[in-house]
Amino acid sequence: MSVNIAVLGAGAWGTAVAKVLAEKGHDVVIWSHSNAALEDINLRHTNVRYLPDVALPNNLRACGDIIEAVNGKEYLILATPSLYLLDTVKQILTVPSIREGEVAIAVLTKGFLPSAKGPRLILETLEDYLPGFYRQSLVYIAGPSHAEEVSRGKITGLIAASESAKNSIRFRDLLKSSRLLVFSSFDVRGVQVAAAAKNVVAIAFGMLDALKTANSYFGLEDLFGDGTASLLLAAGLNEIQTLGKAMGATHAETFTSISGVGDLDVTCRSVFGRNRRFGREIIEKNILKPFSNLDDIIARIEEIGYLPEGVVAVGHVKALAEKLKLKMPIATGLYQILNRETAPENFLRSFVKGME
Repeated sequence: MSVNIAVLGAGAWGTAVAKVLAEKGHDVVIWSHSNAALEDINLRHTNVRYLPDVALPNNLRACGDIIEAVNGKEYLILATPSLYLLDTVKQILTVPSIREGEVAIAVLTKGFLPSAKGPRLILETLEDYLPGFYRQSLVYIAGPSHAEEVSRGKITGLIAASESAKNSIRFRDLLKSSRLLVFSSFDVRGVQVAAAAKNVVAIAFGMLDALKTANSYFGLEDLFGDGTASLLLAAGLNEIQTLGKAMGATHAETFTSISGVGDLDVTCRSVFGRNRRFGREIIEKNILKPFSNLDDIIARIEEIGYLPEGVVAVGHVKALAEKLKLKMPIATGLYQILNRETAPENFLRSFVKGME
């Protein structure tokens, strides 16, 4: 049965999910603030900036008015980056169907959100702004996935996590297809932590990956191989699990499932990974040179040309580690690199020494 769906955010992942839903016969509208994207999607049925060479279904349309996009829909999927997510949600609070809790809401965004009390998980933050109907009913969707592959029909697995079994199943059934496998989870906190923190590890992984083939980099290029990469991945998973447990994860298997090790692995190793790419470009292109510190990178992040969410997340992870008194050397070291407190080679040397 066809339903009405709004997807807020016309980036690669939002567009890919909207494409999957439209191909299943649903009436899908995707909201974008970009006039170029609106024209591209509505007239040429493509999103050339984020998903080049991917044809979009004719029943997927774009809308520049966020109120119009959301009004009257049965399902709403939030796909804007973490930097802009809260502002996006604030814009739809006056929509009648949102005020009455009539729209089922899911979130694709990875990361943490800032607050006066420090970094918080996305769903608990949104619950403070949305009407009370949505408390313990939002759905968080994550897993080892890339928009470039999902939009081309590659077999992919996702997790739909919610404290509401009903809503988890609703979005599971809404999204699943022969090529998109979707599983339910009640470990909302664990899945959110894994989805956010893996991007931090992936930047460090990209740096190391670049060093494996570097011609010369402070005498480090002969130290690293595939085994070193797996060592970093395992150490990163340990940090993610440590943070997740401290933040209230309820199921240890979350971190050994596709939402934990699966998502971390694909984010670190895939050529489509923006965080891996950013890490590589720290080594290969000295991409940090124009920026004075982490705040400067975030303020001017559009200059990078793509959005590595790990850059936004790393400060939050470091703050949480300090608040919860956790030992997270990869996250702390990466923060120091992006904040221009230490050089990448110093971090990598200390990481190797710390493994002895």
